[in-house]
Amino acid sequence: MMREVKFVCRELDCGNPVSESRGPLIEDGRGGVTLLSCSGDESTIRQCGIGGPGFCDGGYYHHVTCSESVRLVDGAGLCSGRVEVKSNQSWASVCEADFDRQDAEVVCRDVGCGAPAVLQGGLYGEGEGQTWDKEFQCKGKESLLLDCDTSDRENTCPPGNAVGLTCSEPDDVRLVGGGSRCAGGVEWYDQGEWRTVGAADWKRRDVAAVVCRQLGCGSTVSELLGNTTRGIRVSCSGFESSLRECRRSYDLHPGLTVICSDLLVQPDIFLTDPMGGVFRGHQGPEMFRGYNFTITCSTQPQYPGGSFHLTFTGSNRTQTQPAVNHSAAFLFPAADYSHQGNYRCVYDNYVFSHNFSSESELFSLTITGN
Repeated sequence: MMREVKFVCRELDCGNPVSESRGPLIEDGRGGVTLLSCSGDESTIRQCGIGGPGFCDGGYYHHVTCSESVRLVDGAGLCSGRVEVKSNQSWASVCEADFDRQDAEVVCRDVGCGAPAVLQGGLYGEGEGQTWDKEFQCKGKESLLLDCDTSDRENTCPPGNAVGLTCSEPDDVRLVGGGSRCAGGVEWYDQGEWRTVGAADWKRRDVAAVVCRQLGCGSTVSELLGNTTRGIRVSCSGFESSLRECRRSYDLHPGLTVICSDLLVQPDIFLTDPMGGVFRGHQGPEMFRGYNFTITCSTQPQYPGGSFHLTFTGSNRTQTQPAVNHSAAFLFPAADYSHQGNYRCVYDNYVFSHNFSSESELFSLTITGN
């Protein structure tokens, strides 16, 4: 439904949609019309499909909150685009030189998104209008961009420097009961409470794909419909960046459980040397020849079992051990030059009838004879 809400904000010249909520139509005594669908190509909401007056699907009317004075345009979703500020009833691009991380934090908050992720000039084009003529001096805690102090800009803004901003998606979707932030029943924080998310059977894969994408959890491994309950029924095309961009309704539906590919947390890798043969060199840890050392792989207590593979780039050699108390220790009795190279821990586990894997960061070890 956020696509239709975006049209409302745009038609009122009020920036980006920040949130939408619903009120009971019958109790409030209001009539209304049903907004059926918008394709995204319309220039006005009047071109969208509109049902007859006096009836609204589900008995609800919409409250829409728009960002009013700032918006992100020409981006991939609601939380990315070129930063534009409303000035004298027209929209102006902001110059990269007049914009910093603290300003970005306020803009992301103002448009209802999460923390800023990417800040780069020229990322989403230049726009066709004017350039904002002031420099923002936000402290980062303000709720609205226009709450920030400003100063007059001294220099002109060269082409290719209109600031583009990508914010993270809002933290309003979660997976619960699966032992991982990337597995479980889908819930959406809506109107002050967490509500169960469900979908029609033929839409469950599309909804699951959006959930995994929004959470940064990779791709969908499986999706399952459970008990019928009251909550939010969501319908997505599968290409949206967040559930906010999908259509939704409030009715009875089967709850949706999703398992994403990045189920396992990243394991840790570290080195111990009981004989004191390791010292910190310019390029990282260095080990004296002849000393024994141990490389330990560990992971957070997420699921029981599993195994660790220690890979070594100096050869095709891989060592494997079962995970005991979520860790495994690989002993090297006497260091020599053949042990120099890059090591990585790979944690494998069979969970929810699927094999999952997660890799640690690369660990570089140098062997020295001095």
